[in-house]
Amino acid sequence: MGPGAPAARVGVVGHARYEQLEATLGRVRDYAARCGVAFYFEADLLGPELMEGAEALRPEHLAELDLLLTLGGDGTLLRGARRVARHGTPVLGVNFGHLGFLTSAAPDELVSALDRALSGDIWLDERMTLEVRAEAPDGETRGEFLALNDVVLHKGGVARMIRLAVRANGEEVGNYSADGIILATPTGSTAYSLSAGGPIVSPSVDCIIATPICPHTLAVRPLVLPAEETVSVDVLTPSGELLMTIDGQEDAQLVPGDRVVVRRAPYPVRLVRFPGQTFFSTLRRKLGWGDLVERAR
Repeated sequence: MGPGAPAARVGVVGHARYEQLEATLGRVRDYAARCGVAFYFEADLLGPELMEGAEALRPEHLAELDLLLTLGGDGTLLRGARRVARHGTPVLGVNFGHLGFLTSAAPDELVSALDRALSGDIWLDERMTLEVRAEAPDGETRGEFLALNDVVLHKGGVARMIRLAVRANGEEVGNYSADGIILATPTGSTAYSLSAGGPIVSPSVDCIIATPICPHTLAVRPLVLPAEETVSVDVLTPSGELLMTIDGQEDAQLVPGDRVVVRRAPYPVRLVRFPGQTFFSTLRRKLGWGDLVERAR
């Protein structure tokens, strides 16, 4: 590292609606001055009430970051993680939200969490991601996306069932008449897929979970597919609005005849974890997993 170079480069993504954010950003400012760390803040955090005059996080910074710090809930972490996944940047989530299933620290732990993350006193929990491509009937690409949790195909407008044809590696799985379908990673197995009746899958098991939303027959149940298979969904519904949603945040409109192709992405998201923060300990603590005696501990 050359003379005058920062000790580390950290990107900061946050949700401005949280009351604790202003005080937390003050601690980040103090940390930067004390430790010589360069922080780059997304645009929503650069207003006069928060970090006026701070350096903005720009696309050219993403490949140079040593760490991405997310300040908010799981949604903020998902948004930030998609930005840096292609660069393998570790993501440290500080939870201001209600559940915080993916985050690793509370606001009052910010300084110690940064110290440990930047000194390497952590382990990295690698989470599989999905490449998602929407195609027109002529094969033209309508859009390409990256998902850490899931991609959801669902009806827009009125509540009405839709018809979808699902294939795995080109082989017909079956036609689904349902309110939609969720294609989830193991990380996303504890999100919308779980609410729709899908299985909880350990993140160490790489796979794609296909969970129908309110299927109109009992013969259609959630399906777990190998991570290396390519899953495609064709829109058979002859009319009406259909939406594709990525991690509950990005969306694109589909039309009859469109196809959505989903496969494992070559770059996982790397979540910062501290000793004792395992998937099953989080499951017990956040979702009340286990019997009543275990929950009372």
